Amino acid sequence: MIVRNDIKIVTGNSNRELAAKIATYVGQDLTDCTVTSFSDGEVFVQINENVRGADLFIVQPTNAPAENLMELLMLIEASRRASAMRITAVIPYYGYARQDRKDRPRVPITAKLVANLLTTAGADRIMTMDLHASQIQGFFDLPHDHLYSSILFNEYFRKLDIENLVVVSPDVGSLKMARSTASALHAGLAIVDKRRPKANVSEVMNLIGDVNGKNVLIRDDMVDTAGSLCQAADYIKEVGAQEIYAATTHGVLSGKAIERIEESPIKKLVISDSIDQCDHSTSDRIEVITCSELIGEAIKRIFDEQSVSSLFEKLPSSVV
Repeated sequence: MIVRNDIKIVTGNSNRELAAKIATYVGQDLTDCTVTSFSDGEVFVQINENVRGADLFIVQPTNAPAENLMELLMLIEASRRASAMRITAVIPYYGYARQDRKDRPRVPITAKLVANLLTTAGADRIMTMDLHASQIQGFFDLPHDHLYSSILFNEYFRKLDIENLVVVSPDVGSLKMARSTASALHAGLAIVDKRRPKANVSEVMNLIGDVNGKNVLIRDDMVDTAGSLCQAADYIKEVGAQEIYAATTHGVLSGKAIERIEESPIKKLVISDSIDQCDHSTSDRIEVITCSELIGEAIKRIFDEQSVSSLFEKLPSSVV
């Protein structure tokens, strides 16, 4: 592959391994940057190479801690002041997306706040993958490419060739994703009726659909504490499901998540590497598949001014 010097890939400390894989796919080395902090914790950023006139892509998931978001904003600002031709913020996991509406008094719409910060910092384009809610795309006043991981997970489960499969949406919010997966895998569909009285707490109320005597794939966009996921799996097992698999795009895995997964009836949890999983590699039940080729291909197409939506030709039109 011919190395093109007018494309630059930059990253902070959020997920350097994913950024390196993306750079390799594109045919580039990561641009040399210093991303560190002062003794009091304040973030320091410096780009150590010339990026003037470059088509620059900053790969940086914005999961906790908040320094990851700050690094992204500062890298955008530094790139703008260094006269990069175009700055694309590549955010495999768009953090702070769970507050996407004002559903109670005196709360912020943080997903919109972060979108405003990215614009103010100087980004020209945004790339994300499997946003927590599709309407967040409307929060950006910039060109926005929203990638879907379904093409990765569908291929993974096609190879497993699980018989008598039913895809389960763990709540109404994930129904569109679950329906797409069920269509692609020629499987049945069921929905868990869930109530969430407060953040990170859920209650299973009912199951819409039939899983008795069938193998199940629970499909969701993210797993955080795994309480909701494991509760759904327990309920599905109680009503007669056989083997239970789960596929979630973003593996936040905070708190007692891994412990809950180990104690649950879930045979295998498949997640992407949109979030750095170095600390979560101890469980044999968790398998990580890379999204680097999907993101890398999107970057190449943006650079070559080609269609990004053509990456999703294999997906149902309702998802694109």
